Amino acid sequence: MFMFLFLVVALAVVVAAVTLAVVGGGDNVVLPEAEGERLHDPLPAGRPVNRADVEALRFPVAVRGYRMADVDDALGRLSAELAERDARIADLESALSGAHASSVTSLRKPEEGEHP
Repeated sequence: MFMFLFLVVALAVVVAAVTLAVVGGGDNVVLPEAEGERLHDPLPAGRPVNRADVEALRFPVAVRGYRMADVDDALGRLSAELAERDARIADLESALSGAHASSVTSLRKPEEGEHP
């Protein structure tokens, strides 16, 4: 019987301590709002993005995963740079094929009766 009474009192003390810890002991101090972790655009603004930039890219974790706005911004930046590079590659390939075609015609042997 004594042991049961001791356990009830110990349980009441633990519940009271936890309640005081959760409530804050009666202080009415409001905790300041914590700023969420934000992505500070680790992709370089002054130069094109390279492989090391993409590999070093880490998104801060939010309550349900990653912040969609941060991921959307980074993916938008990467897709714009890839589109720009694709356009540049297409321009260079067309210029190269044009230069190759003109060099082939200029290196061709003139046929009989044809002036160089």
